[in-house]
Amino acid sequence: VIGMGNSPLIDYIKISPNRTMPRKHVIDTIPIHCVVGQCSVEILGDIFSNPSKKASSNYGIGSDGRIGMYVEEKNRSWCSSSASNDNRAITIECASDTRHPYAINDKVYASLIRLCADICKRNHIKALKWKADKSLIGKIEQQNLTVHRWFSNTACPGQYIYSRLGQIASDVNKTLGTTIEVK
Repeated sequence: VIGMGNSPLIDYIKISPNRTMPRKHVIDTIPIHCVVGQCSVEILGDIFSNPSKKASSNYGIGSDGRIGMYVEEKNRSWCSSSASNDNRAITIECASDTRHPYAINDKVYASLIRLCADICKRNHIKALKWKADKSLIGKIEQQNLTVHRWFSNTACPGQYIYSRLGQIASDVNKTLGTTIEVK
C-alpha cells in the first residue's frame, strides 16, 4: 500500500491536472518549499490548476495558516524538479515573503508543524531527520527532508526555511513524541 489517505487538516481542495498517477514509491520524504508570495490557498490552487505551469504540490499553506490540497497523497506532485524525489515525497508549499530570506509567518509555521506531523503519523515515518547533506538523498534512515535547490537552480525553500529545517524537524518530532538528534 502506498500512502495512508490524505490529511484531515485540509481547509481547501483544488486538484491540479499537473500530477502523475499513481506515485511509484512509498512515501518516506518531505520537501518543504516557499511559494515566494504571501498568497492564499485559493490563489495557490489557481496557479497549480493551470496546465501550462507544469507545477503542483501535494499541499500548500496560505499566509493565514489554512492548508490546501492540490495533489492527493496517492499521486506524485510536480514540485521538486525531480520525479525520483517527488515520487517518494509529500510536497508542501508555504506562503512566504517575496524577497530574501523568504520568511514565513507564525501561522504558516504552526500549520507546517501540524501538517508534517500528520503526514509522518499516517505514513509511518517515525521521525523527521535533517543533516543538510545532499549526498544523503534517498538515505531516509539518515535524512528524510529534502530541498528543491538540490534538484534545480533555485533558492527554494529560501534561507528562512532552510536555516530552520533542523528546528522544524525537532518541532515535528516533539509533536510525534519522538526524540531523535537532528542537526
